[in-house]
Amino acid sequence: MTRAQDWLDGYLRAWRSYDEADVRALFTDDAEYWFRPNDAEPTRGIDAILEMWDSDRGDDPQFDFEVLIEDDLLAIIRGHVTYPGEKHYTNMWEVWFAPDGRARKFVEWWMLPRKHA
Repeated sequence: MTRAQDWLDGYLRAWRSYDEADVRALFTDDAEYWFRPNDAEPTRGIDAILEMWDSDRGDDPQFDFEVLIEDDLLAIIRGHVTYPGEKHYTNMWEVWFAPDGRARKFVEWWMLPRKHA
């Protein structure tokens, strides 16, 4: 496996478990979590990320993600998430790695499906 695939597998595990240790394994203590690249400010620091993570529980979403590009500093991941009875999202993620393989910066680029007339 690659660093990016290991990180992605950990992210999906944490998404299912909501276990604090799983989330801490993903992000550095001073990590930035950007929900959108143009947000005024990110969620900053592991404690704030944990608080956000716990409040963002969904009803067993179905997801499919793949690593598109990676090097030692950055991974680009593409995916789809569907919440039962709700919305379907298309995602592109930037994962900026610290030397230890955790994310020091995470940026979500998410889109809802286009409405057709």
